[in-house]
Amino acid sequence: MDTAFIIKYLPLYWDAMGVVLGLCFWGVLFSLIIGFCCALVRYYRVPVLQRLFGVYIELSRNTPLMIQLFFLYFGLPRVGIKLESYTCAITGLAFLGGSYMAEAFRGGLEAIGKAQTEAGLSIGLSQMQLIWYIILPQALAVALPGLGANVIFLLKETSIVSVVALADLMFVAKDLIGMYYKTNEALLMLVISYLALLLPLSFLFRFMERRLRYAGFGN
Repeated sequence: MDTAFIIKYLPLYWDAMGVVLGLCFWGVLFSLIIGFCCALVRYYRVPVLQRLFGVYIELSRNTPLMIQLFFLYFGLPRVGIKLESYTCAITGLAFLGGSYMAEAFRGGLEAIGKAQTEAGLSIGLSQMQLIWYIILPQALAVALPGLGANVIFLLKETSIVSVVALADLMFVAKDLIGMYYKTNEALLMLVISYLALLLPLSFLFRFMERRLRYAGFGN
């Protein structure tokens, strides 16, 4: 194991970790928004949108992220739409993640008893107040394990975005292996980098789940 090589090129992995975190942040944010909107539409059974979002969820969940990225990066320019690598990666992550978040949110929404929504309406709450004060807190508590798993899933899926020429962790590792043939060192730094990103997230979501359980949510 060449420790001098690791020390020399470790800063490249730090920079790539910043890229991955940025992708994950925006990808998760947009996927949460998409997923929550889809879940609400399906929960309230909005006629036309329910079918459209159902098609989207099936399409997203049953096509690999790599194929989606290829379509966004290489296919859309054929019809005059050109996306930068970073924008393409965020769009792909949000498109994929939104469908998984939608199912997690839907599970949380369906766990709420109809009696609670009827009670909220009977005391004069508007639909928005009902969603914000009664439905959303409980749905989030129930959906949190699924949402946490999806966040970790999306963070791991960022290893695919190198196919659109984005300098993420996988791109850096493959580049170093190709130039210097230091496979063991490059892969070791890759594994450590992903562990440094994923383990804190895993512990954070476990902590949040325990706190919510102790607070009486999600039972």
